[in-house]
Amino acid sequence: MSNSTGDKPSTPLHSVSVAGAVIREDGRMLVIKRRDNGNWEPPGGVLELDETPEEGVVREVLEETGIHVEVEQLTGVYKNMARGIVALVFRCKPSGGKKSPTSEATAVEWLTPDEIQAHMGEVYAVRLLDALETNSPHVRAHDGVRLNTM
Repeated sequence: MSNSTGDKPSTPLHSVSVAGAVIREDGRMLVIKRRDNGNWEPPGGVLELDETPEEGVVREVLEETGIHVEVEQLTGVYKNMARGIVALVFRCKPSGGKKSPTSEATAVEWLTPDEIQAHMGEVYAVRLLDALETNSPHVRAHDGVRLNTM
């Protein structure tokens, strides 16, 4: 994506998304099984133009899981280098609601960190596992499947 017009230089455009690393008191984390591709991921989606990142993550988690959350802090910034998507991940705590499948998720579950590592792809699992650490925020890049290493 770019915003080039005619012979003027192009400035790359990025899509910004938000995701919630929702952690219960027992350490389990909220995940969804996406309806479109069957992958397990943290709940989240594209940030809308008229909302703050915190408002966006609250909206996305509720839309995809039925769970209300309170945002605690930014825990990571993740860029998909192949697609130009920048994801902001926020640690959240649940504040109400009831988990249920939605139009975007065939399943909504609370998983342990070990279950997350076993069931999720690397670039999504790391977003949740990073949220458990105190040295946040993390900044990472990936190709859509694997993290880029330096």
